[in-house]
Amino acid sequence: MLPLAVFGQLEVSTNGRYLQQSDGEPFLYIGDTSWELFHRLVREEATLYLEDRAAKGFTVIQAVVLAELEGIRSPNPYGDLPLQEEDPGKPTEAYFEHVDYVVAEAERLGLYIGMLPTWGDKFNLEWGVGPEIFTPENARIYGEFLGARYKNSPIIWILGGDRSPEEPEDFEIIRSMAAGLEEGDEGRNLMTYHPQGGQQSFDFFAEDDWIDFHMYQSGHGGTGGKNYQVTTEGYQLDPPKPVLDGEPNYEDHPINWRPENGWFTSFDTRRAAWWSFLAGACGHTYGNHNIWQMWQPGREPISRARTPWRQALNQEGAFQMGYMAQFLQSLSWQDLEPGQKLIALGPNTEGKDIRAAIGKDRGMALIYSPWGSSFGVNMSLLEGRLYKAIWWNPRIGESILTDAVDTEEEVVLFDPPSDEREGNDWILYLERFE
Repeated sequence: MLPLAVFGQLEVSTNGRYLQQSDGEPFLYIGDTSWELFHRLVREEATLYLEDRAAKGFTVIQAVVLAELEGIRSPNPYGDLPLQEEDPGKPTEAYFEHVDYVVAEAERLGLYIGMLPTWGDKFNLEWGVGPEIFTPENARIYGEFLGARYKNSPIIWILGGDRSPEEPEDFEIIRSMAAGLEEGDEGRNLMTYHPQGGQQSFDFFAEDDWIDFHMYQSGHGGTGGKNYQVTTEGYQLDPPKPVLDGEPNYEDHPINWRPENGWFTSFDTRRAAWWSFLAGACGHTYGNHNIWQMWQPGREPISRARTPWRQALNQEGAFQMGYMAQFLQSLSWQDLEPGQKLIALGPNTEGKDIRAAIGKDRGMALIYSPWGSSFGVNMSLLEGRLYKAIWWNPRIGESILTDAVDTEEEVVLFDPPSDEREGNDWILYLERFE
């Protein structure tokens, strides 16, 4: 699969619903969380990782400059610390030359870097190792440095880093860093904010002009979390801005951090992706618990990481995000709107929730059934009489064409292939015959 990103300056669509290139080409944000990419990998490893993600169809790689895992005091593999004297105003050139290399490799492969200037424990040490090093003054200096250095690179700025602002100074630090980034890159690159689990950027910065699109973290607390509810909340904001889930449950992560609860599977990651997207998201971020920390034998595992990161590259969920990207790119995904009124019958509890989206011209619809449960569709909400009905399998990326559907029937019942069970998820694609 070829990379889906086409380079150019990104901007927000005129309707505030999705991202696009400067020429108007819609940009589908398909992200991977690789928080320790700059900090833990040598160059050959970084290239291997990026080539894998580009080949699978990802478009954005989320990575942190001042990383979570002792990112201030533990050097990168070449022995370089990011800052001199732990001062954001004194960056270490050798460290940033390595960051430059990774950014250039991403650009070569058609990938954007969702660059977090810092993990959040460096301004809000609610937990973690810190140290807290930021003030409003040096946050702006650091932001200007990063912005100027990467203003001509394929970057999306992601502030925050798994922390939400609590004290007035926290807000000042974030806003100062955002102002510095904008000054440094001359306003070329989009910005958002990555909060801690269970929170969303619009809880804190809904009125701020610097934030171009909203991000939330549905997190790792349990299975079946209805992240589509948060997407819906963000979608309904006025004025509208694009929204997405920037950190859902990670594949191969212990549920609620406890192995005795089991481990999140590829089904959990797929369901989160489709639930959120059909509620109006501008894309989605996948995560793998082993990859964000680049775990391998010999490194202390964070939260029971158990699969070496190179092996984890090929766990099912990553392939399935690529299938999702390829499928959506084959149709006018940017014209979809939340369409829950399409659903006449079907479960909405126990993680079986049926979710739907409809085209602006009422000539297509996508309906997701996580367990393969049957459901009814209000055909009167679609324009035109005859529709193609296609079952698309998000596990393997293949389709089954069924009989044509007549919209003169007020409600049509659809029964996905195979029996109802967890993980037997299907997408119904309805498309009007021209």
